[in-house]
Amino acid sequence: MFKFHDQSGALYHSGAMAYIFITHVLGLAGLFHDHLLVNLVAMLCLAHSMIIAGYMLHECGHNTVFRDNRDNARLGTLLTWICGVPYTTYEDIRYKHFRHHVDNDDVMWFDYEKYLIDRPGLLRLVKFLEWFYIPAHDLLMHAVTAASAFLIPQRSGQRRRTTVNILIRLGMFMTICFFSLKAAVLYMIAYIMMMTVLRFMDSLQHDYPYRLNLYTDEVSPHKGDLAWEQVHTFSPVISWRYEWPNWLVLNFGYHNAHHAKPTTPWFRLPALHRQLFGDDPGRVIPLTSQLKMFHRYRVDRILHDGNEALDVEGEEFLQAARQAQVDGGNAASFLTTV
Repeated sequence: MFKFHDQSGALYHSGAMAYIFITHVLGLAGLFHDHLLVNLVAMLCLAHSMIIAGYMLHECGHNTVFRDNRDNARLGTLLTWICGVPYTTYEDIRYKHFRHHVDNDDVMWFDYEKYLIDRPGLLRLVKFLEWFYIPAHDLLMHAVTAASAFLIPQRSGQRRRTTVNILIRLGMFMTICFFSLKAAVLYMIAYIMMMTVLRFMDSLQHDYPYRLNLYTDEVSPHKGDLAWEQVHTFSPVISWRYEWPNWLVLNFGYHNAHHAKPTTPWFRLPALHRQLFGDDPGRVIPLTSQLKMFHRYRVDRILHDGNEALDVEGEEFLQAARQAQVDGGNAASFLTTV
């Protein structure tokens, strides 16, 4: 019998899970409808079900849903299928994300900057697609994650599992194609929408560089430094005045509060933020600035090779971000584990 952490969790987490499954099923069914308006609404429902599933997967990784960590792992594994990332393991997602919290770093295995620089044709293609708001950089990261069992020696034992899950996933998608190419295209758009929202929310939460020490002995220089962590963590909320818009991403924008107390469930983060940092709206990055930066630097942020964005850190980064003057990170989703 699943046991939630507390009575409030039973209400909020159950509500989020019910929302995920209802909108996912209805969204999938609506893709096959004859009416275009129904198709479009279904696509949005499907995309948002995957977005909430992604953030509930994040909750499972922090063991905030159930008392028994094994139950969190079971739910998290199920959610990887809804998010479309069953080729990576729940534990790989959890391990890399915990390293992010403990090391105060973006720990990685894949040196994507070098990979793209060494392949100028691919880099031009990625930049071209990103100009049209197609998350090509994210798609590359997902592709490498999908192949990671064949690329990373430490994951070689996962090759059979990865192959089976990719074949199952591919078979499910081909079944959709068989019955309706229109539904297949709408599903792909919904999936790209999920990726776009996740990376939009991730892009300004830290000014960390990335370090290739996921499977090495290199120690991140700020590991365990809680004061440094808070200075270099930021809160790109959807709304400061109203709480309900932030529920669209399970309050993930309250990132300073999340890093201050990572075991705090999503529905308590707004109150925790105000408890720790007060009611000053100057401590968050407003949505208008986030949208300006997402548009303005959508190509430059791939390699941070533009000339317009400011190269600043810490408090200066926060103030520059509030003025839409930094490019932010890119393709840093917790769904990718490389």
